[in-house]
Amino acid sequence: MNSLEQHEIAEANHRILNPFTEDKLMLLGEVCRLEPGQQQIDLCSGKGELLCRWAQRWGTGGLGIDISTVFVPLAQERARELGVADRVRFERADASTPPRDTAYDVVSCIGATWIGGGFTGTIELMRPLVRPDGLLLVGEPFWYSEPTPADAAAVSESPEDFATLPGTLDRITSTGFELVEMVLADQDAWDRYSAAQWWTIERWLRDNPSHPGRDDMRAFLVDGRRQYIESRRDRLGWGVFVLRAAS
Repeated sequence: MNSLEQHEIAEANHRILNPFTEDKLMLLGEVCRLEPGQQQIDLCSGKGELLCRWAQRWGTGGLGIDISTVFVPLAQERARELGVADRVRFERADASTPPRDTAYDVVSCIGATWIGGGFTGTIELMRPLVRPDGLLLVGEPFWYSEPTPADAAAVSESPEDFATLPGTLDRITSTGFELVEMVLADQDAWDRYSAAQWWTIERWLRDNPSHPGRDDMRAFLVDGRRQYIESRRDRLGWGVFVLRAAS
């Protein structure tokens, strides 16, 4: 069972596939000063909640790209449910190679910077897609303080994957973009995103006693739960950083 399949199971009951509450999601739209008619591309768009809710609230439109055969139909269904299917569409494709024939007012990649090989690489991937005065939205974890080698190793195979908030600012500045806003997750949002998956996975294990991927999913649950409690919960934050090209 691959990582995508594991996340499709673990996040089956999540509407927002990141440690963000509905309030934080809508606050992010507010701080972006969204306006009717603006167009957005959302890379790794998941179940489409961001594009759909923003289209409903602010009259924006755009395109969501995700590789999941599970999440894309759910995003399309959500667009129909909220009455915005005429303004937003979702395609199943590799978000690391997005179409470059259109420049967007907003380009977002929320919690999926692996598509560009990391935080700065994803900013470079997004750069050609945004209008000169447009916004990039990048969702990424950050360390509250410099991690111990053990904590860094527990969270990522590459300890340098994530930075502290000052380090994240330095990474942004190095790309020629400016940090103009940010919305950070709180501890409860982290808990609800992570801990709610434990229930979902445990239920799936009960319902699928003969599934060939059951052992992999059990390991995903056990390892992920311990990693969150021991190394993530009090040490790792998460937020969406709003960027604009430096003037």
